Amino acid sequence: MTSLKNIKNKIFSIAELKKEVQKWKKNNDKIVFTNGCFDILHLGHIELLAKAADLGNKLIIAVNSDASIKFLKGEKRPILDEKSRSIIIASLEKVNAVIIFKESTPLDVIKKINPDIIVKGGDYIKEDVIGKNYIEKYGGEVIIFPLSEGFSTTSILEKIYNG
Repeated sequence: MTSLKNIKNKIFSIAELKKEVQKWKKNNDKIVFTNGCFDILHLGHIELLAKAADLGNKLIIAVNSDASIKFLKGEKRPILDEKSRSIIIASLEKVNAVIIFKESTPLDVIKKINPDIIVKGGDYIKEDVIGKNYIEKYGGEVIIFPLSEGFSTTSILEKIYNG
C-alpha cells in the first residue's frame, strides 16, 4: 500500500470510526480526542497534538467542515478545504484517526465514540469545553494545555494579508 493510501485510510466516516474505536477499546487502548479547524497547520497545533498523543494510545482528530468554519470564522475562511485539511492532519504520525464534522460542535462525534480524554488548547477553560459534562459522567476527563506563544492561524493570516 502506498504512503498516501495509508494516510487516507486514517480518515473515517462516523460509522467506520465507531467500529474502529470499538476494536481499540477491546484492546484497552486509551482514546484521546481533540478537534479544530486546522486551517493553516502551525507549531502551536503540532505541540498540542504531540502532547495529546502522549496521554493515550490512540489519537482522534475531528476537523471542522468548511461550512462550520465559515459559520465560526467568517466568509474568508477556511483557507484550505476540508479534504486537504483532513489529509494533512492524517499525515501526522501520531494521529490514528480523522473525522470531518459538519455540525457547529463535535458533540455528536464525542457521544458516538466516548473518548477517555478530550484535549483543548489554553484558549479554552474546562467548563466551556464541548463534551466535558458528557464524558465526565462515564469517568472521562478534559485536559487543557497552554497555548504556544505567538502561534495562531488568525495571527498568521494577519501577517500574510498585512505584511
